[in-house]
Amino acid sequence: MTGHDGDRRTGRRPAVLKAAGLTLAAALVLGGAAAGWAYWHLNDNIRSVDINSALGDDRPAKAVVTPSASASASASPLPTGALNILVLGSDSRSGKANKELGGGDSSGARSDTAMVVHIDAGRTAATVVSIPRDTLVTRPSCPLSSGGSTAVAYDAMFNSAYAVGGPVCAVKTVESVTGVRMDHYLEIDFSGFAGLVDALGGVTVTTAQDIDDDKSRLHLEAGTHRLNGEQALALARTRHGIGDGSDLGRIGLQQKLVKALLEQIAATDLLADPAQLYRVADAVTGSLTTDTGLNSLGELMSLGQSLKGLTADRMKTVMMPVVTAPSDPNRVVAREPAAGELWKSLR
Repeated sequence: MTGHDGDRRTGRRPAVLKAAGLTLAAALVLGGAAAGWAYWHLNDNIRSVDINSALGDDRPAKAVVTPSASASASASPLPTGALNILVLGSDSRSGKANKELGGGDSSGARSDTAMVVHIDAGRTAATVVSIPRDTLVTRPSCPLSSGGSTAVAYDAMFNSAYAVGGPVCAVKTVESVTGVRMDHYLEIDFSGFAGLVDALGGVTVTTAQDIDDDKSRLHLEAGTHRLNGEQALALARTRHGIGDGSDLGRIGLQQKLVKALLEQIAATDLLADPAQLYRVADAVTGSLTTDTGLNSLGELMSLGQSLKGLTADRMKTVMMPVVTAPSDPNRVVAREPAAGELWKSLR
Protein backbone atom coordinates (compact mmCIF):
# COMPACT_ATOMS: atom_id res chain seq x y z
CA MET A 1 0.00 0.00 0.00
CA THR A 2 7.62 8.94 4.12
CA GLY A 3 7.79 11.43 5.56
CA HIS A 4 4.90 13.79 4.94
CA ASP A 5 4.75 17.02 2.97
CA GLY A 6 1.59 17.96 4.83
CA ASP A 7 1.15 19.20 8.36
CA ARG A 8 -1.04 17.81 11.09
CA ARG A 9 -3.84 20.24 11.82
CA THR A 10 -3.84 21.51 15.38
CA GLY A 11 -6.87 20.51 17.48
CA ARG A 12 -8.58 18.75 14.56
CA ARG A 13 -8.71 16.53 12.23
CA PRO A 14 -11.80 1.32 0.78
CA ALA A 15 -14.57 -0.35 1.11
CA VAL A 16 -12.17 2.37 2.46
CA LEU A 17 -14.37 5.27 1.37
CA LYS A 18 -17.46 4.06 3.20
CA ALA A 19 -15.46 3.32 6.34
CA ALA A 20 -14.59 7.00 6.57
CA GLY A 21 -18.25 7.81 7.15
CA LEU A 22 -18.31 5.71 10.31
CA THR A 23 -15.86 7.86 12.25
CA LEU A 24 -18.20 10.53 13.61
CA ALA A 25 -20.83 7.93 14.52
CA ALA A 26 -18.23 6.14 16.62
CA ALA A 27 -17.76 9.24 18.73
CA LEU A 28 -21.47 9.96 19.08
CA VAL A 29 -22.47 6.54 20.38
CA LEU A 30 -19.99 6.66 23.25
CA GLY A 31 -21.90 9.41 25.05
CA GLY A 32 -21.02 12.42 27.23
CA ALA A 33 -17.40 13.22 28.04
CA ALA A 34 -16.26 9.98 26.44
CA ALA A 35 -17.83 11.09 23.17
CA GLY A 36 -16.01 14.40 23.35
CA TRP A 37 -12.68 12.67 23.94
CA ALA A 38 -13.35 10.14 21.18
CA TYR A 39 -14.28 12.86 18.70
CA TRP A 40 -11.11 14.79 19.49
CA HIS A 41 -8.95 11.67 19.28
CA LEU A 42 -10.41 10.48 15.96
CA ASN A 43 -10.30 13.98 14.50
CA ASP A 44 -6.68 14.43 15.58
CA ASN A 45 -5.68 11.08 14.05
CA ILE A 46 -5.92 12.31 10.48
CA ARG A 47 -3.00 13.83 8.61
CA SER A 48 -3.50 16.11 5.65
CA VAL A 49 -1.64 17.67 2.74
CA ASP A 50 -2.70 20.97 1.15
CA ILE A 51 -2.50 19.73 -2.42
CA ASN A 52 -4.64 22.50 -3.92
CA SER A 53 -2.35 25.25 -2.63
CA ALA A 54 0.77 23.36 -3.67
CA LEU A 55 -0.40 22.77 -7.25
CA GLY A 56 -2.26 26.03 -7.85
CA ASP A 57 -4.17 26.45 -11.10
CA ASP A 58 -1.88 24.44 -13.38
CA ARG A 59 -4.21 21.43 -13.35
CA PRO A 60 -7.03 19.85 -15.35
CA ALA A 61 -10.31 21.71 -15.03
CA LYS A 62 -12.78 20.74 -12.35
CA ALA A 63 -15.95 19.02 -13.50
CA VAL A 64 -18.95 21.34 -13.69
CA VAL A 65 -21.54 20.34 -11.08
CA THR A 66 -25.20 21.19 -11.63
CA PRO A 67 -27.22 21.15 -8.36
CA SER A 68 -30.23 18.84 -8.42
CA ALA A 69 -33.74 19.99 -7.52
CA SER A 70 -33.63 18.03 -4.27
CA ALA A 71 -30.31 19.60 -3.40
CA SER A 72 -31.60 23.14 -3.90
CA ALA A 73 -34.58 22.40 -1.65
CA SER A 74 -32.43 21.17 1.21
CA ALA A 75 -30.65 23.39 3.71
CA SER A 76 -27.70 21.00 4.05
CA PRO A 77 -27.78 18.66 1.06
CA LEU A 78 -25.40 15.77 0.70
CA PRO A 79 -23.12 16.19 -2.30
CA THR A 80 -24.22 14.24 -5.38
CA GLY A 81 -21.73 15.28 -8.06
CA ALA A 82 -19.20 13.00 -9.70
CA LEU A 83 -15.84 12.68 -7.95
CA ASN A 84 -12.36 11.46 -8.83
CA ILE A 85 -10.27 10.37 -5.87
CA LEU A 86 -6.68 9.19 -5.96
CA VAL A 87 -6.29 6.38 -3.42
CA LEU A 88 -2.76 5.24 -2.56
CA GLY A 89 -1.50 2.44 -0.34
CA SER A 90 1.85 3.23 1.26
CA ASP A 91 4.21 2.65 4.18
CA SER A 92 4.32 6.38 4.89
CA ARG A 93 3.69 6.22 8.63
CA SER A 94 6.92 4.40 9.20
CA GLY A 95 7.55 2.76 12.52
CA LYS A 96 7.69 -0.59 14.27
CA ALA A 97 4.23 -1.72 13.12
CA ASN A 98 4.87 -0.93 9.47
CA LYS A 99 8.32 -2.51 9.53
CA GLU A 100 6.92 -5.73 10.99
CA LEU A 101 4.40 -5.80 8.14
CA GLY A 102 7.04 -5.28 5.49
CA GLY A 103 7.05 -1.49 5.33
CA GLY A 104 9.92 0.92 4.93
CA ASP A 105 11.87 2.90 7.47
CA SER A 106 12.01 6.59 8.33
CA SER A 107 14.43 7.30 5.48
CA GLY A 108 12.02 6.58 2.68
CA ALA A 109 8.59 5.50 1.57
CA ARG A 110 6.89 3.49 -1.11
CA SER A 111 3.57 3.76 -2.89
CA ASP A 112 2.94 0.43 -4.54
CA THR A 113 -0.85 0.65 -4.83
CA ALA A 114 -2.52 3.40 -6.86
CA MET A 115 -6.19 3.54 -7.77
CA VAL A 116 -8.21 6.32 -9.34
CA VAL A 117 -11.72 5.96 -7.90
CA HIS A 118 -14.31 7.61 -10.14
CA ILE A 119 -17.70 8.01 -8.46
CA ASP A 120 -20.52 8.67 -10.91
CA ALA A 121 -22.94 11.56 -10.54
CA GLY A 122 -25.59 10.43 -8.06
CA ARG A 123 -22.91 8.42 -6.24
CA THR A 124 -24.51 5.00 -6.66
CA ALA A 125 -21.89 3.54 -9.01
CA ALA A 126 -18.11 3.74 -9.25
CA THR A 127 -15.20 2.73 -11.46
CA VAL A 128 -11.86 1.89 -9.85
CA VAL A 129 -8.90 2.16 -12.22
CA SER A 130 -5.61 0.66 -11.04
CA ILE A 131 -2.38 2.15 -12.38
CA PRO A 132 0.51 -0.34 -12.43
CA ARG A 133 3.45 0.96 -10.42
CA ASP A 134 5.82 -0.26 -13.17
CA THR A 135 4.26 2.03 -15.78
CA LEU A 136 6.80 4.31 -17.45
CA VAL A 137 5.55 7.91 -17.57
CA THR A 138 6.77 11.44 -18.01
CA ARG A 139 6.93 12.67 -14.42
CA PRO A 140 6.25 16.42 -14.38
CA SER A 141 8.15 18.98 -12.34
CA CYS A 142 6.66 18.92 -8.84
CA PRO A 143 6.83 21.57 -6.10
CA LEU A 144 8.64 20.55 -2.92
CA SER A 145 7.58 21.56 0.58
CA SER A 146 11.18 22.57 1.29
CA GLY A 147 11.14 24.96 -1.65
CA GLY A 148 12.10 24.55 -5.28
CA SER A 149 10.84 21.73 -7.43
CA THR A 150 11.79 18.39 -8.91
CA ALA A 151 13.03 18.12 -12.49
CA VAL A 152 10.90 16.68 -15.27
CA ALA A 153 11.77 12.99 -15.69
CA TYR A 154 11.14 10.97 -18.86
CA ASP A 155 10.49 7.21 -18.82
CA ALA A 156 10.23 7.32 -15.04
CA MET A 157 8.53 4.62 -12.98
CA PHE A 158 5.04 5.81 -12.07
CA ASN A 159 5.51 5.20 -8.35
CA SER A 160 8.71 7.27 -8.31
CA ALA A 161 6.49 10.39 -8.14
CA TYR A 162 5.52 9.61 -4.56
CA ALA A 163 9.09 8.76 -3.64
CA VAL A 164 10.52 12.08 -4.87
CA GLY A 165 7.67 14.45 -4.06
CA GLY A 166 5.12 12.78 -1.79
CA PRO A 167 1.36 13.10 -2.25
CA VAL A 168 1.62 16.40 -4.14
CA CYS A 169 3.80 14.88 -6.85
CA ALA A 170 1.70 11.71 -6.94
CA VAL A 171 -1.42 13.77 -7.65
CA LYS A 172 0.32 15.98 -10.21
CA THR A 173 1.72 12.95 -12.04
CA VAL A 174 -1.67 11.20 -12.15
CA GLU A 175 -3.32 14.35 -13.46
CA SER A 176 -0.57 14.77 -16.07
CA VAL A 177 -0.91 11.16 -17.24
CA THR A 178 -4.71 11.05 -17.25
CA GLY A 179 -5.87 14.60 -17.91
CA VAL A 180 -8.37 14.02 -15.08
CA ARG A 181 -8.64 16.39 -12.11
CA MET A 182 -8.29 14.59 -8.77
CA ASP A 183 -10.93 16.08 -6.48
CA HIS A 184 -9.52 14.35 -3.41
CA TYR A 185 -6.57 12.34 -2.17
CA LEU A 186 -6.68 9.42 0.28
CA GLU A 187 -3.67 7.45 1.47
CA ILE A 188 -3.77 4.48 3.82
CA ASP A 189 -0.68 2.91 5.33
CA PHE A 190 0.33 -0.73 5.88
CA SER A 191 -0.43 -1.08 9.57
CA GLY A 192 -3.64 0.94 9.33
CA PHE A 193 -5.03 -1.26 6.59
CA ALA A 194 -4.21 -4.39 8.57
CA GLY A 195 -5.79 -2.82 11.66
CA LEU A 196 -8.97 -1.98 9.75
CA VAL A 197 -9.38 -5.57 8.57
CA ASP A 198 -8.80 -6.88 12.10
CA ALA A 199 -11.28 -4.37 13.55
CA LEU A 200 -13.89 -5.70 11.10
CA GLY A 201 -13.19 -9.26 12.22
CA GLY A 202 -11.43 -10.26 9.01
CA VAL A 203 -12.38 -10.34 5.35
CA THR A 204 -13.43 -13.25 3.10
CA VAL A 205 -11.64 -13.63 -0.23
CA THR A 206 -11.68 -16.38 -2.85
CA THR A 207 -8.47 -17.03 -4.78
CA ALA A 208 -8.46 -18.87 -8.09
CA GLN A 209 -4.94 -20.29 -7.68
CA ASP A 210 -2.46 -21.25 -5.01
CA ILE A 211 -0.36 -18.41 -3.64
CA ASP A 212 3.10 -19.22 -2.36
CA ASP A 213 5.07 -16.02 -1.81
CA ASP A 214 7.86 -15.92 0.77
CA LYS A 215 8.45 -12.20 0.19
CA SER A 216 4.93 -11.20 1.22
CA ARG A 217 4.78 -14.09 3.72
CA LEU A 218 1.57 -15.38 2.17
CA HIS A 219 0.86 -19.07 1.56
CA LEU A 220 -2.70 -19.93 0.53
CA GLU A 221 -4.26 -22.79 -1.37
CA ALA A 222 -6.80 -21.91 -4.05
CA GLY A 223 -10.23 -21.45 -2.54
CA THR A 224 -12.16 -19.28 -0.09
CA HIS A 225 -10.34 -17.95 2.95
CA ARG A 226 -11.13 -15.76 5.95
CA LEU A 227 -8.10 -13.48 6.21
CA ASN A 228 -6.93 -11.47 9.19
CA GLY A 229 -5.31 -8.05 8.77
CA GLU A 230 -1.77 -9.27 8.23
CA GLN A 231 -2.91 -11.86 5.68
CA ALA A 232 -5.10 -9.35 3.83
CA LEU A 233 -2.19 -6.94 3.60
CA ALA A 234 0.05 -9.73 2.31
CA LEU A 235 -2.58 -10.52 -0.33
CA ALA A 236 -2.60 -6.88 -1.44
CA ARG A 237 1.19 -6.89 -1.74
CA THR A 238 1.90 -10.33 -3.15
CA ARG A 239 3.06 -10.76 -6.75
CA HIS A 240 5.74 -13.48 -6.68
CA GLY A 241 4.29 -16.92 -7.27
CA ILE A 242 1.18 -15.70 -9.11
CA GLY A 243 0.90 -15.21 -12.85
CA ASP A 244 4.15 -13.97 -14.34
CA GLY A 245 5.26 -12.44 -11.03
CA SER A 246 4.67 -8.90 -12.28
CA ASP A 247 2.70 -6.05 -10.76
CA LEU A 248 -0.16 -6.80 -13.15
CA GLY A 249 -1.07 -10.02 -11.34
CA ARG A 250 -1.06 -8.23 -8.00
CA ILE A 251 -3.54 -5.64 -9.25
CA GLY A 252 -6.22 -8.29 -9.76
CA LEU A 253 -5.83 -9.42 -6.14
CA GLN A 254 -5.98 -5.84 -4.87
CA GLN A 255 -9.22 -5.17 -6.73
CA LYS A 256 -10.73 -8.40 -5.39
CA LEU A 257 -9.75 -7.32 -1.88
CA VAL A 258 -11.32 -3.87 -2.22
CA LYS A 259 -14.66 -5.42 -3.16
CA ALA A 260 -14.43 -7.95 -0.34
CA LEU A 261 -13.74 -5.16 2.13
CA LEU A 262 -16.78 -3.21 0.92
CA GLU A 263 -18.93 -6.31 1.34
CA GLN A 264 -17.58 -6.91 4.85
CA ILE A 265 -18.34 -3.36 5.94
CA ALA A 266 -21.87 -3.62 4.51
CA ALA A 267 -22.44 -6.93 6.31
CA THR A 268 -21.19 -5.74 9.70
CA ASP A 269 -23.76 -4.06 11.97
CA LEU A 270 -21.31 -1.66 13.58
CA LEU A 271 -24.00 0.55 15.10
CA ALA A 272 -25.06 -2.42 17.25
CA ASP A 273 -21.55 -2.71 18.71
CA PRO A 274 -20.16 0.69 19.80
CA ALA A 275 -16.84 -0.80 20.88
CA GLN A 276 -16.23 -2.40 17.48
CA LEU A 277 -17.43 0.76 15.74
CA TYR A 278 -14.85 2.79 17.63
CA ARG A 279 -12.09 0.29 16.79
CA VAL A 280 -12.97 0.54 13.09
CA ALA A 281 -13.10 4.33 13.21
CA ASP A 282 -9.79 4.53 15.06
CA ALA A 283 -8.13 2.19 12.54
CA VAL A 284 -9.44 4.24 9.61
CA THR A 285 -8.56 7.69 10.90
CA GLY A 286 -5.25 6.56 12.39
CA SER A 287 -4.02 5.34 9.02
CA LEU A 288 -5.25 8.12 6.74
CA THR A 289 -3.54 10.99 5.03
CA THR A 290 -5.99 13.14 3.06
CA ASP A 291 -6.12 16.38 1.14
CA THR A 292 -7.35 19.35 3.17
CA GLY A 293 -10.84 18.91 1.75
CA LEU A 294 -11.29 15.66 3.70
CA ASN A 295 -9.28 16.24 6.86
CA SER A 296 -12.06 16.45 9.43
CA LEU A 297 -14.64 14.02 10.75
CA GLY A 298 -17.44 16.18 9.39
CA GLU A 299 -16.00 16.12 5.87
CA LEU A 300 -15.34 12.38 5.99
CA MET A 301 -18.82 11.72 7.33
CA SER A 302 -20.40 13.81 4.57
CA LEU A 303 -18.46 11.80 1.97
CA GLY A 304 -19.41 8.50 3.60
CA GLN A 305 -23.10 9.41 3.82
CA SER A 306 -23.13 10.53 0.19
CA LEU A 307 -21.90 7.04 -0.79
CA LYS A 308 -24.56 5.10 1.12
CA GLY A 309 -26.11 3.94 -2.17
CA LEU A 310 -22.81 2.57 -3.49
CA THR A 311 -22.52 -1.21 -3.13
CA ALA A 312 -19.82 -3.65 -4.17
CA ASP A 313 -21.88 -4.95 -7.09
CA ARG A 314 -22.05 -1.42 -8.51
CA MET A 315 -18.29 -0.98 -8.42
CA LYS A 316 -16.43 -1.76 -11.64
CA THR A 317 -12.71 -2.53 -11.33
CA VAL A 318 -10.37 -2.18 -14.29
CA MET A 319 -6.69 -1.65 -14.97
CA MET A 320 -5.29 1.11 -17.13
CA PRO A 321 -4.63 -0.53 -20.52
CA VAL A 322 -0.89 -1.15 -20.90
CA VAL A 323 1.62 -2.89 -23.15
CA THR A 324 5.22 -3.96 -22.58
CA ALA A 325 7.55 -0.98 -22.80
CA PRO A 326 9.72 -1.05 -25.95
CA SER A 327 12.71 0.10 -23.90
CA ASP A 328 12.38 -2.45 -21.07
CA PRO A 329 10.59 -5.83 -21.03
CA ASN A 330 10.11 -5.49 -17.25
CA ARG A 331 8.12 -2.24 -17.57
CA VAL A 332 4.87 -1.22 -19.23
CA VAL A 333 3.51 1.89 -20.93
CA ALA A 334 -0.05 3.07 -21.51
CA ARG A 335 -1.71 1.36 -24.46
CA GLU A 336 -3.24 3.96 -26.72
CA PRO A 337 -5.82 4.89 -27.75
CA ALA A 338 -7.51 2.63 -25.16
CA ALA A 339 -5.95 4.33 -22.12
CA GLY A 340 -6.84 7.80 -23.36
CA GLU A 341 -10.43 6.76 -24.04
CA LEU A 342 -10.73 5.32 -20.53
CA TRP A 343 -9.50 8.52 -18.90
CA LYS A 344 -11.72 10.64 -21.15
CA SER A 345 -14.76 8.71 -19.87
CA LEU A 346 -13.94 9.77 -16.30
CA ARG A 347 -13.68 13.51 -16.91
